[in-house]
Amino acid sequence: MLSYVLDAIDESDARRQVAGAGLAFISIARERSLNFGSRATRMPLVTFSQELVALLDAGLSLVESIETLAEKEAAPAVRRTLDQVLVRLREGQTFGAALAEHPVSFPTLYVATVRAAERTGALREALTRYVAYQQQVDVLRKSLINASIYPAVLCGAGLLVVAFLMGYVVPRFSSIYEDLGSNLPFASRMLMQWGQFLDKNGFAVLVGTIATIAGLVYTFSRPAVRAAFARRIASIPALGSRLHIYQLARLYRTVGMLQRGGTPMVTAMRMSAGLLSANLRPAFANATQAVREGRSLGDAMEKYGLTTPVSARMLRVGERSGNMGEMMERIAGFYDEELSRWVGLVTRLIEPALMSLIGIVIGVIVVLMYFPIFELAGSIK
Repeated sequence: MLSYVLDAIDESDARRQVAGAGLAFISIARERSLNFGSRATRMPLVTFSQELVALLDAGLSLVESIETLAEKEAAPAVRRTLDQVLVRLREGQTFGAALAEHPVSFPTLYVATVRAAERTGALREALTRYVAYQQQVDVLRKSLINASIYPAVLCGAGLLVVAFLMGYVVPRFSSIYEDLGSNLPFASRMLMQWGQFLDKNGFAVLVGTIATIAGLVYTFSRPAVRAAFARRIASIPALGSRLHIYQLARLYRTVGMLQRGGTPMVTAMRMSAGLLSANLRPAFANATQAVREGRSLGDAMEKYGLTTPVSARMLRVGERSGNMGEMMERIAGFYDEELSRWVGLVTRLIEPALMSLIGIVIGVIVVLMYFPIFELAGSIK
């Protein structure tokens, strides 16, 4: 469930930012699944950056490195993009300007990192920092998704067993009890009536079930519905607070990386606003405006509810030491550890709870089916 909400938040963020043209910012968790043109070819930014750094460290120039990467690239769409970047580099444009012409392939954050590095002459260090940043984001997201796999498998297996019992076994038992004409308990009688109805109208029920599933799939494929469902789930206190921490972790890590790369604080905050959900963006916009007007970052973020007690103190320490970028990345790491502990605890609790619930449901169905047989055996004795 948590991973579904994260997907909905990321997807709605991406669609809003793409529509924003010049302020386009694709969610960082989806950078590696960006498409080129009409084809679903992915741009592996992490791999691209790692290989580019390796070639630069080997002594190749930037143009030679891009040429090498384009020659070895097997995906035609990726190769076309790299060739177009090469053309711009040979025309005298900067690397950042060449990448900025392909916003779908190279998100705003990546371009900003490269442009800041060009001003300081530390392109290799900036790309290495971006790779580490992206890997940390992926680790957190993968841990959340992996934690939801086993509960999803349990739910799926339980639903299949219940569907088999209700769709195949119960109708067979209902015909047997109908012939016996026994007086059934109320719960068993309701179950048998369902079986008789299904036995007589099985095809119509099957068609209706397929149509219902198709309708639900179509409904939840709509971005507006997914976003509304995500907001409703996020309103649950236990989940809402953790989703809040998750978004703050992404925000602090992004702003911190941009700061360490030489991007001014206000610019870094403005570029990172797309990572937040719609309900947090007004508060973050107010905090950004306060920082622009000269207020300290710690006070601004705390005033608008974008900190926790620990992160507020750490921000003040970062302001006094003048090392705000590194401090914000430490805050993000602290949030990651907090989320990991919570996910581990919830996973340990929810797995036995789901198994118990599935067992109880299946057990009740089986007992209701066999209860008339027990009654009949007792009456014969």
